[in-house]
Amino acid sequence: MAETYDPRRTAVLLVDPYNDFLSEGGKVWPRLEPVAGKVGLLDHLRSVIVSARATGVRVVFVPHRRWEPGDYETWDHPTPSQRKIQQLHHFARGSWGGEFHPDFQPQPGEVVAQEHWGSSGFANTDLDMQLKQHGITHVVLVGVLANTCVEATARFAMELGHHVTLVRDATAALSPEMMHAAHELNGPTYAQAIVTTNKLIAAFDGSQP
Repeated sequence: MAETYDPRRTAVLLVDPYNDFLSEGGKVWPRLEPVAGKVGLLDHLRSVIVSARATGVRVVFVPHRRWEPGDYETWDHPTPSQRKIQQLHHFARGSWGGEFHPDFQPQPGEVVAQEHWGSSGFANTDLDMQLKQHGITHVVLVGVLANTCVEATARFAMELGHHVTLVRDATAALSPEMMHAAHELNGPTYAQAIVTTNKLIAAFDGSQP
């Protein structure tokens, strides 16, 4: 059965749209680009966001912690990913790499959730409260990385009772194997729908009164 999305109850969660991930010259872009290019990541992200805004679906930005000097230095057990951020200063606060990609800028009235320290956009942030206060029951996950922050945020959303949609060509990972794990192995265990951008946009359009 095709999914339907009431725009009053649906939000697109745009995860980590930083220049370091998505722009030429970004620190992570060279590793991401092979998969991102293959799936058409940037064009599909643009299409999802444009469609959401046009149909009244809420867009919510779900950003990772921007690195600052001193981050993780006194922690007992930072993760391997956090150690890498500490070493390479990914999406550093105040840097170009730590700014949102120019095509993915919040518009007036759109929510930018508090920054998450780990992978889940819900843990230790206001994302859950923001979704509840706006009456959101259905969340659509796009952005990066498919097998880390997108997956962790989507899993947490499921645990909180949300209907979860993954968009397989509006996300990317650092390898094809990671994409396969995200959408073919792990996603089907928790997501109610795993769709393409074209199918999502058709569903958004079809859900209009």
